[in-house]
Amino acid sequence: MKVSLWSILVFSICFQVPVFVQAGEDLTESAKAALRKAVAYFRENVSAEGGYLWRYSEDLAKREGEGKASPTTVWVQPPGTPSVGGAYLEAFGATGDPYYLEAAKETAMALIRGQLLSGGWDYRIEFDPEDRKECAYRADGNEGAKRNTTTLDDDTTQAALRYSMRVDRALDFKDEAIHGAVEYALENLLEAQYPNGAWPQRFSKPPDPSLYPIKKASYPESWSREYEEIDYKGYYTFNDNTISDMVETMLEAGEVYGDSKYTESAKKAGEFILLAQMPDPQPGWAQQYDTEMRPAWARKFEPPAISGGESRGVLQTLMVLYEATGDGKFLEPIPRALEYYRNSRLPEGGLARFYELETNKPLFFTKEYVLTYDDSDMPTHYGFKQGFWVDGVEARYKALRKERTKTVEEKPSKPRADLEKLAMEAISALDDRGRWVEEGSLKYHGEEDTTRRILSSATFAANVKVLSEYLLGSDPKESQNFE
Repeated sequence: MKVSLWSILVFSICFQVPVFVQAGEDLTESAKAALRKAVAYFRENVSAEGGYLWRYSEDLAKREGEGKASPTTVWVQPPGTPSVGGAYLEAFGATGDPYYLEAAKETAMALIRGQLLSGGWDYRIEFDPEDRKECAYRADGNEGAKRNTTTLDDDTTQAALRYSMRVDRALDFKDEAIHGAVEYALENLLEAQYPNGAWPQRFSKPPDPSLYPIKKASYPESWSREYEEIDYKGYYTFNDNTISDMVETMLEAGEVYGDSKYTESAKKAGEFILLAQMPDPQPGWAQQYDTEMRPAWARKFEPPAISGGESRGVLQTLMVLYEATGDGKFLEPIPRALEYYRNSRLPEGGLARFYELETNKPLFFTKEYVLTYDDSDMPTHYGFKQGFWVDGVEARYKALRKERTKTVEEKPSKPRADLEKLAMEAISALDDRGRWVEEGSLKYHGEEDTTRRILSSATFAANVKVLSEYLLGSDPKESQNFE
């Protein structure tokens, strides 16, 4: 699940003792000093071979990503290594200080050491020599190692690749190791794309095209209400924005490298989205489809159904593709989908994550993972109910239809006064060692863990972004843009 860095920033500063900082010229110098101090601490004390995890105890003795981690493990999945590296790159773009570009390059090199022979990345990277023997890392040439599965889940490979592309550009494409790793990843992702334009959630080798016919989405004649324990990683997957993140990555690759094959790959994924829209009476999208383009089971709490969650990202991606290409076919499915979801609203105002095929009844699970229409005994680890996002998506759609411009949805920059306030808060929250320490716990260390103060990579990245944006406005002539 993606979490707003701005919300993390606001949360983190609430638990710090404020130190008042004067606005104006003194604030600019204070922001530069705070930025350098914070990056130096994180780089010199928190980094493992240039990579990062999600959370650390204040004394750095305990650490975790999406699970416990050792001092020689880093996380690729955001808000891990690419998120921290992205903060370094923003600092360089705002200041022009080569120290930050060195830090960004160091982090990119950590990712390169974790790139798999299959082309992308797993959730984590191991740096311990013994652990690395189990991993088919391209840098090591471990062709027989068992861990060689590229994951597109949770923006893992995509985030690593987008970050690496930005560093490649910042280095004028002159670093052979980084440039070569990017080219290798992009070529393998192109090969992993199915004939219909979709991508799987995970892969270790390219698909056999003959096994994946191009078809339109349809309802199965019947489907089991019992969980089917099958390998779903090769299914056409919208879950966790897998395809949306791939579209973003390929569009950016086309922009960075000026090669139309990447843009065409993104457009091909858009063609898949058009194929995957379900027919009436439910013109939305499922979380995942089998090779016959029918909604299918994934995990034990993800049944064949129409999604009230992932469809939001699908609709947003269609609008991104329209902005990038100007092709109106990407807007055509949107009105009937919005009408369907508006008519599917739950009594309390939101949407269900899952709607039963054809009947459109909201589906839930009990804590024992029994499929039901009853929402009184749901597990708490998964969002079986969603907010009502239809109005926001519709507003963007109407603006695109009216304005017909690629800039209509660009977010306005924050007012200068807001940036000054946020920068002062970030500076005030920084301790004398250069740390943003906050109240919190370690999720994967058990209920008995006594950790109550942590360092968060997400908070670090958010605060660095604030300081960089402030400095970008205070001295724009020195700035460079690597977004």
